[in-house]
Amino acid sequence: MTKKLDLSAKQARRIALAAQGFAEARPASVNRRHFAKAAERLGVIQLDSVNVLVRTHYLPAFSRLGVYPQALLEKEAWGKKRSLFEYWGHEASLLPFALQPLLRWRMARAEAGELWGGLSRFAKEKRTYIKSVLAEIEKRGPVTGGDFATGPRGSAGWWSWSDGKRALEWLFWAGYVTTATRRGFERVYDLTERVMPADVMGLPTPPEADAQRELVRIAARAMGVATEADLRDYFRLPLQGARARVQELVEAGELLQVSVEGFPKPAYLHPEAQTPRRIGAHALLSPFDNLIWFRDRTERLFGVKVRLEIYTPAEKRTHGYYVLPFLEGDAITARVDLKADRKASVLRVQAAHTEPGAGPDTPDRLAAELASMAEWLGLGRVEVAKRGNLAAALGAAVSAL
Repeated sequence: MTKKLDLSAKQARRIALAAQGFAEARPASVNRRHFAKAAERLGVIQLDSVNVLVRTHYLPAFSRLGVYPQALLEKEAWGKKRSLFEYWGHEASLLPFALQPLLRWRMARAEAGELWGGLSRFAKEKRTYIKSVLAEIEKRGPVTGGDFATGPRGSAGWWSWSDGKRALEWLFWAGYVTTATRRGFERVYDLTERVMPADVMGLPTPPEADAQRELVRIAARAMGVATEADLRDYFRLPLQGARARVQELVEAGELLQVSVEGFPKPAYLHPEAQTPRRIGAHALLSPFDNLIWFRDRTERLFGVKVRLEIYTPAEKRTHGYYVLPFLEGDAITARVDLKADRKASVLRVQAAHTEPGAGPDTPDRLAAELASMAEWLGLGRVEVAKRGNLAAALGAAVSAL
């Protein structure tokens, strides 16, 4: 019988950080190869529309690679020679082409009605209309929701969509259409076979169990060490399917069951996971970054509660509106509430707070990373507001740069 491994909390953190690319030095100049390697390592990049700083899908590459041309992501996601496509991976996501066949089971389930209630009901009631929208795209080419602005609208949210937008989103879920490009953040839809390369579309559709097993493999490689719930969350797999796939991979020796200090449940180690002796990263993390998007895992790994406060009333927020944790070595040592004031060409630190792992060098290291971010965003300077227990020291460090 193979002896079950025991990992310390520090070992687990370093494994997780190495798996996410934080153990490697940033390149002096970022090219397409660097970006493609980062995207492949992550397996999925979450999309989000909030633009108070920069939209979240641009941030994971900056966190890992440093200053890079944002056009690199745009070319890979929406250019003529792209390598990524959009679908529901974690949430709305950018994913490498190789994952498209692995998500066809999700598309089939969506077509069969396994969707959140509103869109599922709409599809049942409006199937003829949806078919007419698809036929129009076949004839017309790329379209937006505005091209089908018919039907009643409400005041906000999903119910404010037109029937045309609902139809397009159902077709997107079911895999008939995908994102051809974006105008600003507005999705432009076209037939999937006109967007995806023919060699990808020609790949066989694997059985659902095989596809989910491969998605668990990708998640395990991207996380290094993870519980069953962590592995399931990475691609939002169904509970029973994920549980069965994890056990199958354990039995095949492709995942190693381990005990991790601070993890109340068993964890699973990828056999190729690396355990660096130290992590030298200094990085600002998007609140939607793969490393921290599953809040329970973040707390287990780093001992820090990370909560999204965008939808919290301003007077009830603890850390701010768009808060980025600061990774210093293998610890989260601070959080900053950031805003890109493009009109004034200022990166505004609206609040700055320390975490228990902060040390005497934290203000200087964070100031340097903020300066790098300002450069990346094309902003002229960093300004620190007097809010939070790190504000004074961080303001002095920024002034000293």
